[in-house]
Amino acid sequence: MADFSNYLSPGRKGHLVGIGGVSMSSLAEVLKRMGIVVSGSDMNEGTNVQGLREKGIPVSIGHSAANIPEDVDFLVRTAAVHDSNPEIIWAHEHDVPVFERTQAWGAISRDYANSLCISGTHGKTTTTSMCTHILMAANRDPTVMIGGTLPLLKAGHRVGTGNTIVMEACEYYDSFLSLYPTVAVVLNIEADHLDYFKDLGAVEHSFRVFAERVPSDGWIVANKDDENTMQTLGGLDRRMITFGLSRDADVTAKNIRFLGANSQFDIYYKGRKFTDVTLHVPGMHNVKNALAATAASICLGIRPTAVKYGLAGFNGAGRRFEFKGKFNGADVYDDYAHHPGELKVLLDTVETLRYERTVLVFQPHTYTRTKALFDDFVTQLSRPDVLLLAEIFAARETNTVGISSKDLADRIDGAGFYPDFGSLEAALRQIARPGDIVLTVGAGNIYRIGESLVKE
Repeated sequence: MADFSNYLSPGRKGHLVGIGGVSMSSLAEVLKRMGIVVSGSDMNEGTNVQGLREKGIPVSIGHSAANIPEDVDFLVRTAAVHDSNPEIIWAHEHDVPVFERTQAWGAISRDYANSLCISGTHGKTTTTSMCTHILMAANRDPTVMIGGTLPLLKAGHRVGTGNTIVMEACEYYDSFLSLYPTVAVVLNIEADHLDYFKDLGAVEHSFRVFAERVPSDGWIVANKDDENTMQTLGGLDRRMITFGLSRDADVTAKNIRFLGANSQFDIYYKGRKFTDVTLHVPGMHNVKNALAATAASICLGIRPTAVKYGLAGFNGAGRRFEFKGKFNGADVYDDYAHHPGELKVLLDTVETLRYERTVLVFQPHTYTRTKALFDDFVTQLSRPDVLLLAEIFAARETNTVGISSKDLADRIDGAGFYPDFGSLEAALRQIARPGDIVLTVGAGNIYRIGESLVKE
């Protein structure tokens, strides 16, 4: 197997298949800045594709061997691109090496003394964003890879000149096993991506292998409150620092006060006050995300004041309880939650905000996840006052399991199923009223509904 590190030199030519995704478009820009000649292809136009073209990176729409430049040195593909893709077929026929996206990021990360990798079933984007704010406040000039847009960066990535890189580390397809963390954060472990993993046990095994990639002088940051995490990481011969609300966690919060959408609390490290924090994003889950970011910062030797001011400057990441505007007197928010555990956290948070009604517009993500976690989805989707269901967002899948959002609607009293966005938006326009919070939720393109409403 070729080593991607051998291709990280100016003048090399690389072609990225699926270049429009958040991680891939960021990778394209990082490679270009390293002097590599970059091109790419994607199935759809979009803001990321447009941004790449503006930076001088040619992008073809649709996949074809004709998209690949002559004398290309390597291809990089996203996890959704399989061997049946015509560009991948061409590369294999011509003995051009094909790398996975995380192999590329992993090779890049090896050049940094500090490689902070944030893993977990939920909370990766928010915690990586918090860490970025802290590293910027500490003047570490980090390189950053986030699976979403961070307003501070006006992007999902940053290329710095410091010796620290911070990255999301996704378990899907064992992607994070291509990374080389010196500090590995495990936020939580639940059964997800069951189109790839056999069961929870397989997910836990993958996270343990990820943690084992930390060198002997590195750190593991673990959620003391999460039984699956602590069980998975038990007995590892690495330095470990725990976080959580448990009394015996190394990094914990005391004197927590919620003030509307904000929270104030004191952070303690090994029984002594480390700093006090004002957080401008709601929910107990974000308190815990802040504790994880603090624990990671302690591993990197960052001073308390940088943690305090870094977290104070964080106002959320794109598509993570993101305020979009108002429609007909209702507040419209968008969130990426696409797993029952994430829905629970979101709805728990919303209940503390005391709106008159919660109107949830939900688009399930992938057929396999919807089928595997069906009963858990029913439990959480039964909670809002009004539920509108869009059809399942297929993403990388075809519907071989014979499931629809209508199956969810049939199990939930009062739920409405809308097979197309036009009928869904029309219904929402009739429903929304002052005193409501309208949530567009899911990992697909459901955010467009909310954006269409607030344009008015």
